[in-house]
Amino acid sequence: MSEMNNVSKSKLHGIWALTNRELKKWYKAPAVFILTLIQPVIWLGLLGNALNFSSLVSPDSFKVPTITPPLSPEQLGQLGTYFQSIGDNVLQNTFGTTSYISFMAVGMIAFTALFTTMFSGMSVVWDRRLGFLNKALSTPVSRAVIILSKVLSATLRAMFQAAIILIIALPLGFQFGAAFTPINILGVFAFLFLICLGLSSLFIAINIRSTRIETPMAVMNLLNLPLTFASSAFFPIERMPPWLQSVANVNPLSYTMNGMRQLLINPVIDYSQLALQYAYVGIFAAVLTTIGIVLSWRFLNK
Repeated sequence: MSEMNNVSKSKLHGIWALTNRELKKWYKAPAVFILTLIQPVIWLGLLGNALNFSSLVSPDSFKVPTITPPLSPEQLGQLGTYFQSIGDNVLQNTFGTTSYISFMAVGMIAFTALFTTMFSGMSVVWDRRLGFLNKALSTPVSRAVIILSKVLSATLRAMFQAAIILIIALPLGFQFGAAFTPINILGVFAFLFLICLGLSSLFIAINIRSTRIETPMAVMNLLNLPLTFASSAFFPIERMPPWLQSVANVNPLSYTMNGMRQLLINPVIDYSQLALQYAYVGIFAAVLTTIGIVLSWRFLNK
């Protein structure tokens, strides 16, 4: 009997039990899983191909004036090759790759992480309203463990969905950079783990005292677009207006996306810059997770 009590009071056992409960609500509902993938796939497939920046600097975008005598087919071909090389250079210098859909795909990976972690705050509200939170608080499991289980479940879901997005992006035209190696995938998942840890802790901290389901929905609607568009999800920060650059340069999603792009699509990896990006996202995750735990000790109640 004493052995069973020791197991039940173990923090690791409590984290696993509660995390597994959260994950079961996800993988035992395949319709929910599929729906969470539809939105980023639509964005990637439709918006990624609709914003065909390469066509803006293609030979078809330039009207060659009438020349007398007219150019021969060989000369026209050479002129088209020249314009194509200009287009590739513009894309490379702007996005770090000649494939915009590759640039955007990394943004969609981070967008999926943001969208998934937003629901972690809603989970606290539902558990309170359905009575499960009261049961969890009456067990020997600490309040910090309850919060960490929701953070970890959201992080694991987001990382899995991000992997699916990356696989789907390949037939849509995703191109790996010259510096890519299979080991870089581990670095990408490290970025995802840290940003999901911080974002899920943020949304849980915001909604930890809420009893109305409308509150996390309002928070999601308020923060979703600013966090997405005030980042490098769709466009490089350097090309934004100065006032927007100031916002995007402190957005942890920007550091996450830029770091993942270095690992996946950039021709060269700047390791000093990569270390800075890891440090920024890591500090963000550590600070927000600590805040979430402290708030759970103080405000998580029945």
